[in-house]
Amino acid sequence: MKATLHTVRLMLAEPLRISRSTMAARDAVWLTVEHEGLTGHGEAVTSVYYGLNTTVLERQLCEAGLALGRFGDPESALRDRPAGDRPPAVTAAVEAALLDLCGKRSGDPVHRLLDAKSARTAPTTPTTPSAPSAPSARTARTIGIVPAERAAAQARSLADSGFTVIKVKAGAPDPEDDLARIRAIASAAPRARLLLDPNGAWTSAQALQLLPRYAELGVEAVEQPLAPGNPEALARLAQRSPLPLIADEDAVTYEDVRRLAGRVHGVNVKLAKCGGPYAALRIAELIEGSGTELMLGCLTASTLGLAPAVHLADRARWADLDGHLLLAADPWTGIGGADGVVRASDLPGLGVRERRVGREDAA
Repeated sequence: MKATLHTVRLMLAEPLRISRSTMAARDAVWLTVEHEGLTGHGEAVTSVYYGLNTTVLERQLCEAGLALGRFGDPESALRDRPAGDRPPAVTAAVEAALLDLCGKRSGDPVHRLLDAKSARTAPTTPTTPSAPSAPSARTARTIGIVPAERAAAQARSLADSGFTVIKVKAGAPDPEDDLARIRAIASAAPRARLLLDPNGAWTSAQALQLLPRYAELGVEAVEQPLAPGNPEALARLAQRSPLPLIADEDAVTYEDVRRLAGRVHGVNVKLAKCGGPYAALRIAELIEGSGTELMLGCLTASTLGLAPAVHLADRARWADLDGHLLLAADPWTGIGGADGVVRASDLPGLGVRERRVGREDAA
């Protein structure tokens, strides 16, 4: 097998402000694995929070790509490659590329390779009229920390486009600004389900004061209200919260989730932080029946980076898979989302394709 890398700059349609930072762009590194005339693709994106810059991703993916050369085929690489100590985002990108390639070799979509719920009873002929559809989900669409008037206009536009779930960033210096934003969004899109994400900006005392007010405004759930690093405090807050609490930054690894299972209402599983689709499936199995439900989340990335999670979308109570929708120009296509619904396809592999604009891959 031969591996190549290509790095691109992903510009956001507009800067996204959250409680700890504002982001206007990030780099994506694409890994392409070739074997017997077929190619599989995966993507990893830079993240200041997770300590992943372009140099680190390129070096790690180059080393991972070279390591694949000792396997005779992608199936054995997917099955037998060591876990290693690479960043989870790198592991996830390698796994995505191998799944994409294996699916193309067998003629199966990735959700069937992963035995997604919607594919377990699918007939072998995908064109059969009674065949169940591939996984799909209504995704949340994120509104950053912006003035209330701007948030209302964005919410109204999203509702008109078909979005029924809106995720609102919080953690402004003045908590009343966040409340005003939620009120404006609820008024502009009264039928939308609202999720709130302070990205760890609140103290426990602030959370106890604010959560009842958000409950009165109809917020459905709050993601990572407290600063990460003290999961016990988050679990204690969940016991007293009038709203479901979803752990994100405190739920990175399998062991993190194991400690929180049954003690928070949800965990946000991002393939880039847990290590790929198989790691996500292990977490989903871990929390099943515990009272903790699954959210599938993402980093801002292209359709290529989002596609593996979309193939698992029917397993989650909450889908927050809008990273590609925040871009000024998505260099890949194939999972939809502009109407509020992300959809995997029944095409072999990930079922995505690049919008080619004339580039050359570099080894």
